[in-house]
Amino acid sequence: MNHITVHPGRPLPYGANPARSGINFSVFSRNGTSVIIDIFENPGDSEPCFSYTFDPVVNRTGDIWHVCLEGLQPGALYLYRVDGAFDPKHGHRFNPNHYLLDPYAKALTDVSIFNNLPADFRTPVDKMDVELEKRRSARNFPKCVVIDDTDFDWQGDRPLNYQLQKSVVYEAHLKGFTASPSSHTKYPGTYKGLIEKIPYLKELGITSVELLPIQEFDENENANINPRTGERLKNHWGYSTIAFFAPKASFASDRSPGGAVREFKEMVREMHRNGLEVILDIVFNHTAEGNEKGLTLNFRGFDNSVYYILEDKNKQYYKNFSGCGNTFNCNHPVVRSFIIDCLRYWVMEMHVDGFRFDLASILGRDKNGNLIKEAPVIERIAEDPVLRKTKIIAEAWDAGGAYQVGNFPGKRWAEWNDRFRDEIRRFWRGDGSLAGAAATRITGSADLYEGDGRKPYHSVNFVTCHDGFTLNDLVCYNGKHNEENGENNRDGSDNNSSFNYGYEGPTRNKLIEEIRTRQIKNILLTLLVSQGTPMLLCGDEIRRTQRGNNNAYCQDNEISWFNWNNLAVYRDVYNFVCKAIRFRRNHPAFSRPVFFEGKSHSSANLPDITWFGLDGKTPDWKTAEHFLAFRLCGAKTETRADTDDHDFFVMCNAGTTDVTVRLPVPAKNKKWYRQVDTSVAAPGDFLEEQQEELLEMQKTYVLPARSMAILTGK
Repeated sequence: MNHITVHPGRPLPYGANPARSGINFSVFSRNGTSVIIDIFENPGDSEPCFSYTFDPVVNRTGDIWHVCLEGLQPGALYLYRVDGAFDPKHGHRFNPNHYLLDPYAKALTDVSIFNNLPADFRTPVDKMDVELEKRRSARNFPKCVVIDDTDFDWQGDRPLNYQLQKSVVYEAHLKGFTASPSSHTKYPGTYKGLIEKIPYLKELGITSVELLPIQEFDENENANINPRTGERLKNHWGYSTIAFFAPKASFASDRSPGGAVREFKEMVREMHRNGLEVILDIVFNHTAEGNEKGLTLNFRGFDNSVYYILEDKNKQYYKNFSGCGNTFNCNHPVVRSFIIDCLRYWVMEMHVDGFRFDLASILGRDKNGNLIKEAPVIERIAEDPVLRKTKIIAEAWDAGGAYQVGNFPGKRWAEWNDRFRDEIRRFWRGDGSLAGAAATRITGSADLYEGDGRKPYHSVNFVTCHDGFTLNDLVCYNGKHNEENGENNRDGSDNNSSFNYGYEGPTRNKLIEEIRTRQIKNILLTLLVSQGTPMLLCGDEIRRTQRGNNNAYCQDNEISWFNWNNLAVYRDVYNFVCKAIRFRRNHPAFSRPVFFEGKSHSSANLPDITWFGLDGKTPDWKTAEHFLAFRLCGAKTETRADTDDHDFFVMCNAGTTDVTVRLPVPAKNKKWYRQVDTSVAAPGDFLEEQQEELLEMQKTYVLPARSMAILTGK
């Protein structure tokens, strides 16, 4: 370690930032009485090689503690310790013996807190003396890494910022996408591994990859045991953030300090170079520190009463609207600024294109946990000038009972639309009286989004996501099979709206398999021709299975991983999805920027949308059951596109019997051509553009049971 000279430093910006002759460190602690910074030479060191106790006279400005250490360079390793009152009943948990991670740390060393974890690391509520024990070894505690963000050649890259209206989102787990040996990647389970699979993503046709959390978390925090194998389970999904600014080190092929930052930037740069956006799933609703029995990692040790929502009468306990032990105090001004700084960093320095906010309703809770009509942090995210073109997508509910789908504050926010998921699942399962609800979802959910001025694309439509069944399992299982999660199959939702079509799980019965494949195509096609922003779950296009596990958060193995062998086995489904995505992107009639009015605005004298029953007349929505049909006018005045599109007639038969459909008369000088029919064997199920099949019978169409067809009018 070079000789270190101490200077007063500057209070802003927060974190560890290269200065003219060293590194400037800045951290917030309002109620702490003393701050110590420890410098380490190696990731596995037990003790620091240099420590400095901040002088509150020269190293403190307001609530910010700061120092500049001349002689340090990027790559330096550091931790903090903070002294102050240890008074949990009043919300304070300071302890100078606890090493703390910088909340603004941009990288951590690759080590698990839970390796060789001492038995007393988790703090019993009734034994405060345990908190005041002697200082623990730093050997198994990750160190913060000083990063120089100017030391990367972006080669002119900028965020792509596609319009939501034109986006097709693909939700994926970064490690799980290439971790399987079947991926045949040089760098499996890493940022570089994703780069290797860019050609696949381009061929599929999606525009945006939404990654499950890649901010630092500890996959070894799960103590459950797989009862079948006896192996300890993992936190695979990562919804337990330790460091919000830091990309996960174990997702990098280069495990050296700071290697993950370089690799993440390389991944984003190459994704953008190939026209693919990167959206991050981010978890501001809670942190990995858990409840009063949890770990002290960072926020709790710097200022517990500021960063968390605590119980009123006894602040020893945490209000738990996240279901994970604690709730981040998002609307406290300090925490609010932290969230904005974090989002800006990922956009400005890491070039990401957007964020999906996990349990976003917590962003709308005040210091007492009450929902605020106009929450400051929600408004600030939407109005922040740096984030103005960035996608912001809310999971508009939380574990505390808030449900805000269609009512999430702010006109710029898009939302995961679980109403679409539930009602489209049930419609295609054949449940009764769902035709009207399905029609509302297919046309963009105006009942949810039109009232406050939002548009169809603010509805992020999905039928499956990481949480729940894969699409394959939705049509293969009547119930969940989570026995390998070590919780006696009690975890995961029991409300799946699934159906196995005659046999639970995989089967060699060709008839059942044909129905399952057809239903998968029906559901995916419905998703991709619906107004709104479609989101596909990674692997649904090749029938990825989790063997009936609908809560695979702990399965860092073949249960969760993308099985690349399925690409050959289910090539017909993959080809169908590629064509469907391309079809959507080529035809603006399926991604309108405004809601339908049922009126004509063009010289074609056709309403923007017209609904039909089997008899060709306006359907009676009170009695409509399993059949839906609608015609879309493709005139540019209707679609708001630059050129006219074709007209389209879409038919859905979710019933168990074939039906004969009376077709509407095509527009003047046009005829109906068959584009898609999911009852037809591949490759005839989806005909390529300019190869559509002219219908011999222009007046009727026989639509088999459990099938969907699209006719093109041209």
